Amino acid sequence: MAKRLIPTLNRVLVEKIVPPSKTTAGILLPEKSSKLNSAKVVAVGPGDIDKSGNKIPVSVKEGDTVLLPEYGGTQVKLGDKEYHLFRDDDILGTLHD
Repeated sequence: MAKRLIPTLNRVLVEKIVPPSKTTAGILLPEKSSKLNSAKVVAVGPGDIDKSGNKIPVSVKEGDTVLLPEYGGTQVKLGDKEYHLFRDDDILGTLHD
C-alpha cells in the first residue's frame, strides 16, 4: 500500500525538479548551468488560522511549479520517492512559462 502525506496547516509538500545533466544530443551540461531550485507542488494543507479565527488559505495549489529557498524545508521519504515540506510563506514564488 502506498502512503500519501497530507500536509497540515499552511505546509506544502513538493517534489524537487532535477534539471537534466545532459542535452538530448548527449552533451554533458555543467552542474551550475541555469540551475533553479524549483519543485512541483504535490499536496497542500488546508491553511492557517489567524488570531481572529479566520482561515488563511495556502497561496499555491497542487500542480504548481514553485521557486524554493536554497536552504530549508523538511525532507520526507515516501516509498522510493523523496519529497520536501515547506511552509507556505517560505516559498519564494510560482514559475510560469
